[in-house]
Amino acid sequence: MTVALSISDVHVTLGANHVLKGVSLDVAPGEFVTLLGASGSGKSTLLNVIAGLQSVDSGHVAFDGTNVEKRSPQKRNVGVVFQSYALFPHLTIGENVAFPLLAARRPAKERRAAAEEMLALVQLPGMADREPSSLSGGQRQRVALARALAANPGILLLDEPMAALDKQLREHMQVEITRIQRKVGITTVSVTHDQTEALTMSDRVAIMHEGQLVQVSSPEELYRRPVNAYVASFLGEANLLPTVDDALVDDATGLLVDGTAVLRPEDMSIVAAYESTPAWSIEGVVRLVSFQGSRYRLEIATDYGRKVVASLSPSSDVSALGVGERVRLACRNSDRVHVIEAVATAAIPVPA
Repeated sequence: MTVALSISDVHVTLGANHVLKGVSLDVAPGEFVTLLGASGSGKSTLLNVIAGLQSVDSGHVAFDGTNVEKRSPQKRNVGVVFQSYALFPHLTIGENVAFPLLAARRPAKERRAAAEEMLALVQLPGMADREPSSLSGGQRQRVALARALAANPGILLLDEPMAALDKQLREHMQVEITRIQRKVGITTVSVTHDQTEALTMSDRVAIMHEGQLVQVSSPEELYRRPVNAYVASFLGEANLLPTVDDALVDDATGLLVDGTAVLRPEDMSIVAAYESTPAWSIEGVVRLVSFQGSRYRLEIATDYGRKVVASLSPSSDVSALGVGERVRLACRNSDRVHVIEAVATAAIPVPA
């Protein structure tokens, strides 16, 4: 595989904290990779290492096969979009976008043309002479993206670029940034704590935990075949139930548990009283039924206190699902059941 960005066994210590512990990651040209993890997992530190804003204790960072870990940020040819957008309030939109070219001492005519081209790319044509204060949050984000792309960088870095936006605008900008990234074809590494954002925008997602990469895979692979219980729980909601001989068990006391089944709520359905018991099923008492617009969320508690959640169609008849009623839930499609081996399950704790 041709590699645009290669991170090899990188260690970073900040004070007494070992923040990155031997991180290795290869990113292909034009690929969009998102670093996803909880606060303190090391994802922002890793992005800063790529940008040159954080030095490494050991290990290597290479762009197109050339080591750059000793290069200053200005000499790395990366574009960065920060969470705050960091626009200069005393400059016009066009001057903000062209600023990297001004720093590189490009001619004024070239700067103006590049700014107009980039603003057209992010669907803000004709706004070069406006002030940043006159723009909405989404428009300021597009300007920040245009500025990051103006100098034609080899790598684009996105540092929680949509954290300040409301939900509806954030979803719209996820699509827009993905469209622009695909059109330009630039190698991109993003940092986020938003699971939906990571799944929507990325070719691959890198799950980080305590300074290490736990799993790096396509969004679908991570969601459907997580390597351990931590990944299963971190990326979306999941029912994690012990298994013995390819069957669910509620009480694992005295049993040789051989794994943990990952059952997504949208794959669970109610077993009618007249049906035979499906293979991947478990019984419990209704604790909660809530209408959430696109679904009913059904939560049951098994006899041994395990919580199991099902996501039901909004057209479902839930009139009989009163709190305290017994119900059996099942995943009827065995292809939707992923069993994590017991050793992998115990490797990393499930997030609270």
